[in-house]
Amino acid sequence: MERERVFAVFGLGRFGFEICKVLSVRGAKVIAVDKDEKLISKIKDTVTQAVLMDSTDGEALRNAGLQDVDMAIIAIGDNIDASILTTILLKNMGVPYIIARAISDVHAQVLKQIGATEVLNLEVDQGRRLAQRVIAPDIMDVIPVSDSQSITELRIPKGFIGKSLRQLEVRKRYNVNIISVKRADTVVDDMGNPQRKESVFSPKPDETLNANDVLVVLGAEKDINRLREI
Repeated sequence: MERERVFAVFGLGRFGFEICKVLSVRGAKVIAVDKDEKLISKIKDTVTQAVLMDSTDGEALRNAGLQDVDMAIIAIGDNIDASILTTILLKNMGVPYIIARAISDVHAQVLKQIGATEVLNLEVDQGRRLAQRVIAPDIMDVIPVSDSQSITELRIPKGFIGKSLRQLEVRKRYNVNIISVKRADTVVDDMGNPQRKESVFSPKPDETLNANDVLVVLGAEKDINRLREI
């Protein structure tokens, strides 16, 4: 049987706390680390293990039993010195995958140079998403997956309404893959009250697309932009 993956989250601010909650709800083994006793007390019943510790203390970190951690998420962010030192210590301990939160481009560059596997610059990412949403209202969200590819949520192009994926041949014509469809329907409950019901599904080739559908697509920006123009 494959060993269960272990995640360690350092820093229990709003960002780190939310990561712990989401990972735990999805059944992951999560170790939460912070030097604030109140935050540890708040998260202890949610995660697998809650450790009260200053992650910049190398000896304490080595004695914390984190040798089997598969991925460390450093959510400290605002304390730049602490995030950098924690990254260095975890890298030296041999943690195989380290995701670190940065609060500036310089901070991000330093984290990459000292060994972070992946760096999240939330301010930059959120700014890009806001700008994208303002300039292109039909695009609801963009999640980069590489330098050239992204997962994009967009409102269905007018030319797609009432047609099936087989008819559209999206992958062949536009080099884009439709991963899933978000569909909102109005249903009437037992009391006669209308209720909005949303579903997410992987569409079959003969699935007819509706006017209110939202498409989740994978592809290059230039190809997705061609899709939007239909």
